[in-house]
Amino acid sequence: MPLSVELLPESTLRDAIGLLVRAVEGAGALIIFLGAVWAFAQFVMAGARGRGAGFNRIRLSLGRFLVLGLEFQLAGDVLRTAVAPSFAEIGQLAAVAAIRTALNYFLGREIAQERAELDQKETESAARPSAEGHAVS
Repeated sequence: MPLSVELLPESTLRDAIGLLVRAVEGAGALIIFLGAVWAFAQFVMAGARGRGAGFNRIRLSLGRFLVLGLEFQLAGDVLRTAVAPSFAEIGQLAAVAAIRTALNYFLGREIAQERAELDQKETESAARPSAEGHAVS
């Protein structure tokens, strides 16, 4: 006769994980929302000042918010399947994880590429005045 000890009934564990999933997914949605609001405010302020040069920085910042928010969303999906998942739930998780991972990958790649371009432009603009100063001397 095997002795089995059940600390929490599965239904209680499912309910607790359901609350955690909603909290984590809510945090992800909030991060994305706040990032969008912040980016919009920055865009409006840059437009009011007449400076379009800050657009790429705003996009990079929004991209960071999106990547972080998507990571939280993926964490919520993983939590959802933590207790006795069915094959259908595992398949859905795999599909959602693949889509979100691809989004994160391409967003991350775009962020890195744009950051490198901005850094290169800043380096070139910082080097120009000193190069001109040496040419005149």
